[in-house]
Amino acid sequence: MRLAARYVVFAVASTVVNFAVQETVVQTAPTEPLALSILAGTVAGFAVKYVLDKKWIFFDDYTSHESEIRKIALYGMFSVLTTAVFWCFEVAFWSLWRTEFAKYFGGALGLAIGYISKYALDRRFVFRSERT
Repeated sequence: MRLAARYVVFAVASTVVNFAVQETVVQTAPTEPLALSILAGTVAGFAVKYVLDKKWIFFDDYTSHESEIRKIALYGMFSVLTTAVFWCFEVAFWSLWRTEFAKYFGGALGLAIGYISKYALDRRFVFRSERT
């Protein structure tokens, strides 16, 4: 259970970093900060979550540049895939019931499915450790 709690805390931490970086960019960018803020926040949140998951969820050691690049690419691909699951659930629930409650319920369900799937994919394909 402690592993699951850490995983949730790290997801929240990476989200906070993402939003903080976005807000910093919005406050400091001279013009049209939206796209830049989303990109910067996403990169920062991704980096934080990757490092925390690598070290404290999967207890993965560094082996080589090539191996690390492969892990980062797979981790990123699975992040995009599971984010799409979240968005699809949120949009589908909104489209079906047209209420804020339905939208957020769908989003929460999509996030839960996405994070559970992401953990399984990362464990199986990204961080193949005997210790997880």
